[in-house]
Parts: sequence; C-alpha cells; structure tokens
Amino acid sequence: MSLSINKKPKNWNRPEENRVRKTASMIIALTTIILAFMSISLSILSVEAAHVEDSDYTIGQVSHKIELMYNSYIFINDTIQINGQAPNGFLIGFPYEYGSHILRCVAYNATGTFPVSLDVPLENRIGFYGIKISFPQGTPQIFTVGCLLSNDLLTHYAVDPNRYALDFPGYPSLTKATICNVSIVVPEGAEYVGGTVEAFTYTKENLPAFTYSPATVAFSLVDDQIPMFDVENLKREIRIDGIGGMEGLDSYYIENKAPTEINSIEIILPPNASDPTAQDQFGRTMSKPTLIDGKTNRYMITFTLPIESRKFAGFTVRYYLPSDVYITREGSSVFNIHFPLFQHLNYFIQQFSVTFVLPEGAKANFQDVATSGAHSITRGVFQEAVTVTNQNVFSLDSFDIDVKYEYSLLWLSFRPALWMWALAIVCCAVVVVWKRPKAPALVSVPKVTMRLRTEQIESFVDEYQIRKKILLEIKSLETRVHKGKIPRRRYKVRRKTLETRLNTLSRSLEELKGKMRAAGGRYADLMRQLEVAETEINEIEANIESIKARHRRGELSLGAYRKLLADYERRKENAEITIDGILIRLRE
Repeated sequence: MSLSINKKPKNWNRPEENRVRKTASMIIALTTIILAFMSISLSILSVEAAHVEDSDYTIGQVSHKIELMYNSYIFINDTIQINGQAPNGFLIGFPYEYGSHILRCVAYNATGTFPVSLDVPLENRIGFYGIKISFPQGTPQIFTVGCLLSNDLLTHYAVDPNRYALDFPGYPSLTKATICNVSIVVPEGAEYVGGTVEAFTYTKENLPAFTYSPATVAFSLVDDQIPMFDVENLKREIRIDGIGGMEGLDSYYIENKAPTEINSIEIILPPNASDPTAQDQFGRTMSKPTLIDGKTNRYMITFTLPIESRKFAGFTVRYYLPSDVYITREGSSVFNIHFPLFQHLNYFIQQFSVTFVLPEGAKANFQDVATSGAHSITRGVFQEAVTVTNQNVFSLDSFDIDVKYEYSLLWLSFRPALWMWALAIVCCAVVVVWKRPKAPALVSVPKVTMRLRTEQIESFVDEYQIRKKILLEIKSLETRVHKGKIPRRRYKVRRKTLETRLNTLSRSLEELKGKMRAAGGRYADLMRQLEVAETEINEIEANIESIKARHRRGELSLGAYRKLLADYERRKENAEITIDGILIRLRE
C-alpha cells in the first residue's frame, strides 16, 4: 500500500496577494488624478473669477493733456471715462523714468477728491511707476488724475535761445485698452519743430494695455522766452489796522534754472490788489510793476539787475487791499476775514506762508480759523498774528481762509492816550528838573573823536553787500551739491575760494567797524544795531539746524517743526531787513 501526499507549492497564495496590491495601487493612482484635476479646476475657476471681477469695467476714452506751466513745471491731466465699477481701485502709470520727477498727484471729479497711492506695482509689470486711485463711494463715470512734474524735463538750448525740447509720457500706462486723445499746451506763438510725436495734438484709436511710451517734442518760441525758475519760498503778510485798512507784502525767494539770465517775471497778486510797488533784496526800489491781465491780477516784475543762471534772488511787492471786500462785521466787535488763496495761480511754489497781522488789541479765535493748511497763532503783548503754511502748491490747491477775531474800537485811542501820558510825564520831569537848585557849572572837556571820510563809509557798505552775496553763493553751492547738480570736488574748490574772500572781507569790515565806533554819535549807534542783528541771525541759524536735527531724530513732530521753522524764518527776515535799513542809512 503506497501512500501519496500532495504538497502545496511554495508560492501557493502569492497570485491573490498580487491582485490585491494591484487593485489598491490603481485606486490610489485614480484618487490622486481626480484630486489633481479638481485642484487645477479650482485654480482656473479662481483665476477666471478674479479676471471677471477685474473686468467689471471698461475704459471708454482718455484725454491726456500735457500743460507747460509758467515756470516750466509740467502738469499732466488725464480725464478718464469708465463704464462699470472698479472694486479694487483704478491703476494708471507712466514709464518709471518719470517717477523721480513727480511732485504731486491728485485725483478728483466735480464732487471732490479721491485717495491716491503713489509708486505702486502696475499689476506686477516691470518698468512702470504705478498710481492707484481708490473710490470709497463707488467708481465715478468720469474723473481726472492730475500729476505735477518738475521743470527739469524741459530743455532750453543756450546755443539756440528760441528752441525748447519737452520730455513727457506720450500716453498714460493703463491696464486696459482704450482710445486716447493727446494735447500738448505750450505758450502762445510756439511752433512745432519735431520730436517723437507728430504734432501738438494726436490720437491713438486703440491704445494697448501697459503702453510704455516716453516721448519728446521740440518747438520754437520767437517772440518771448519761457521762464525756468523755482519759487523756493513765498511769504505773504497781510496787515490790518484798526480802521479797516489792509496792506499786503509778498516776499519771493527764487532760483533761476534757465541757461540764460532772467530780466523779469510775472506774478499773481490777490484779487483787487492795487498800487503795487517792488523792492529788491537790498531794499532798493525797482520799476513799478506792470499790469498784464486785470482778470487774474497778473503783474510783470522787472529786476534792476538780471538774475544770472543758477543764482538765487529775493524781492518784495507791497500793495493795498480793499477791506470791504475781505472783512465782514458781525455785531459790534466781531470781524471775519475771508481771504482766497492761489486763484489763477500758474506757477509752482515749494514753500508758502501767509500771516494775518491783526489790529492792536484784537483777539483771534483759534477755533474759528478755517483753512486747509497748517496754521498757528502768535500772541504778542498788544498784537496777535495768524500764520498759515503750505508746501508744494500749484493751481489745484486753491482754497479760502476764514479768520474770526474780536476787536473793540476803543483801542483806536490807545496810542494817542499812551503818547499823551508819556508827554505829561516828560513835562513833569522837566518842571521838576527846572525848579531844582542848580549846582556849580563844571568845566567840560571836549572829547576827541575820529572823523570819518565818505570813502570809508562807502567802502564799508560795498564790502558788506559783497559779503552778503558771498554768503548767498555759499548757500547756493550747498544746495546744488546736496541735489547732485555739481561734483563734490568742484564744490570744495569753489567753497574754499569763497571762504578765503570772506575772511579777507571780514577783517576789513571789522577794521571799518572800529573806526565807526570811534567816530561816536549815530555811527556808533548804527554799529551797535548791526552787531545785535548779526548776533540774532547767527543764533537763529543755529536754532534752525537744531530743530532740523531733532525732527530727523523723531524728537519733534512735523507740526511743531513747521511752527518753529516759520517763527525762526520770520525773525531772521526781520533781522535781515534791519541790516538792509542800516546799510541804506549809511549810503545816504
């Protein structure tokens, strides 16, 4: 009997295990493919949704206007028509090379202004300077974006004084295609010469999105020249007396940026200003300003000496204003000043301040000073003044100032009564001295004084004025080297030369001052006044540097810094006026 045993193979259960593994692998792979497909679909849907959201509006057309202002600054106005809503704001831009020239940007329409963000990405495109306009109350159908660019983009050829070249963005850079109408506004009488554009007006029927278009236009102006200057500072002072009279004084400080000399410029005076007179920075009377346009109150100022290229100069204009136009009375002792600013302004001002000096005894109400600029009230013993400051001002910054103050007409008798009391005290003192027993007369020994020659006085005045010019030139050099307009090596050589001349003049002036002090009388008194004014100017300049350093370190707020700076500059200006008056008296 044989016994057979069937043994199982060694891999008897492996086929079933392999089938399970294959099935599991197929399920995992299929699940992975489905998840990847769903992820891609969701990404496509989100991109399409974002694209649909950004495509909720279209641009009907754009009016691109490039206007050359009076002192050669460039004002670009883009008036845009939109169909639909832009929920994330509106983007507009220029080629990035123009970004460093943009000084101001304002977005507005007929109802008000809109928030503006500068130097933002233009949908992550490289090479653009982006500007974003936000619409908190919904997208308007028509609005305007105004950008002010520096006058460095205008080139005046010294070899051909009648020819100019303007560098500007030929089209705005938008995120959607549109129709663009372009107009270039240049002075009347200008003739087109050439450039990358075909004329002063042109149209692009289908302006592509993200257009990058720097452009130039050359033109000639035969009859007149375009002034190229910076108004570094304009200080306006309005004085009001007790009987309602108003007198204005505008102090300008400008820099000639043209390659040629400037003989005259045009300025805008407040509405209804009359009988203007002008003086240079040394107090010398210039020719009477000439009225150019009565509607805008534009006057021509002609300088006694022309302003050289890249030089600074100052001048003042004094005028009268009708109080019945600017001042209204409320009750018996409350007065309201309503004063418009920057109407018809056609040039750019870097720093501006206006001060209303109220009558003696008037009290300004701090809560009733309505203005869009920073303001402060200076309170003296008998008189108060309200000062409003602003920066980077141009035509769109027109606004009105309202100042309310209380004033009693009884203050009109204050000065006469004060003089009567002083006269009575002097008379009483004279009577007392007259009736006092007289002492024996003393023999007086005459003092020996040094006699001054006319040549010495003239030499002192001339050398002092030369010293002032050298100091102004040193400040001009420092400004230009900080802006990178001259090499530092040239700056050092020129400054050393000027300082050598300044030291020589200082030694000569000290010697002449000693002779005038020794002469006694009015000459010694004038020298004392001169030294007091010089000491005050040195202290003020040190204080100005101190507050600048504190402001840079964050120890001083912007409002407090501006207030202190305006106060120091006003005190410095008064001291400089005192020095100019002393020099005029010596020359006379």
